[in-house]
Amino acid sequence: MMSSDPIPVRTDGSRLRTVPPRQTYLRKLIRDLRREPYLYLLALPGILFFVIFKYVPMWGVVIAFQNYSPLAGVAGSPWVGLEHFRTFFETPEFWLLFRNTMAINLLNLALFFPLPILIALLLNELHHVVYKRIIQSVLYLPHFLSWVIITGLTFTLLAKGEGLLNHMMEAAGLERKDFLTNPDGFWLLVTLQSMWKEAGWGTIVFLAAIAGVDPQIYEACRMDGASRFRQMWHVTLPALRGVVIILLILRLGDIMDVGFEQIFLMYNGAVSDVAEVFDTYVYRIGIGRGQFSYSTAIGLFKSVVGLVLVLASNKLAKKLGQDGVF
Repeated sequence: MMSSDPIPVRTDGSRLRTVPPRQTYLRKLIRDLRREPYLYLLALPGILFFVIFKYVPMWGVVIAFQNYSPLAGVAGSPWVGLEHFRTFFETPEFWLLFRNTMAINLLNLALFFPLPILIALLLNELHHVVYKRIIQSVLYLPHFLSWVIITGLTFTLLAKGEGLLNHMMEAAGLERKDFLTNPDGFWLLVTLQSMWKEAGWGTIVFLAAIAGVDPQIYEACRMDGASRFRQMWHVTLPALRGVVIILLILRLGDIMDVGFEQIFLMYNGAVSDVAEVFDTYVYRIGIGRGQFSYSTAIGLFKSVVGLVLVLASNKLAKKLGQDGVF
């Protein structure tokens, strides 16, 4: 029987130090609960929310392996194994959905993801407090608007008949253009919508990371004659590196999600070939046609892909010497 006493370990040949035995996760949790009970009590509502509304409903994924019938229920529905997955992968619509989803997400990664970082760097260079707060408030405001309002503004601005932009183009002697029904520009259009709505809100995390940088480091750089650009390049950006990597890993986990509400509101027959993504397809098949098992299989496929990407990117970050998410 193994002893739980500390094990002496020789460190320099003359002195011994004691190494405490490895604590189990449960013991460590109990110790932390006793040490900081109020912090865990503060986190309890959030934990209960995820347990009740995120983890408990996960048992419903079993219908992806059944021919589910609402009348028979989960217990009475016959099992079909991977039939729904094979059907989905063999349908020609799979590659169309995959192409559209990946194209929109890759555009978001290339154009949208770096934008909050750039805005945070620029805001950090503003020293006039009142002016800085006004700019931040203006940038944060679109986040609180629903996608219905954002889409309405887009139609008001870009509609071919009554759109403000087309009126301005016509007044300038240019030909009107149909931006909303142009398949070639749909991916860029929804990306620009996301950038305008969420870029300002995304700066909050980066501004918080910048605020944690020791001001003495900037002072030392100024003493060495570093310009503001050099301070930004050698001090501010390295301070953001860990946050950028964590957010990038989390963003890869959502690579198969585009955002149902935005795409659904911007969807029309002229752009259906480039606008149909996994989210809208699940809605059309699952809710519109009542194929609950088939649509659940598609949702499970998306979740598995996201999980694999998070695990792989986190492991890569660890190998590169970064902290990662976990």
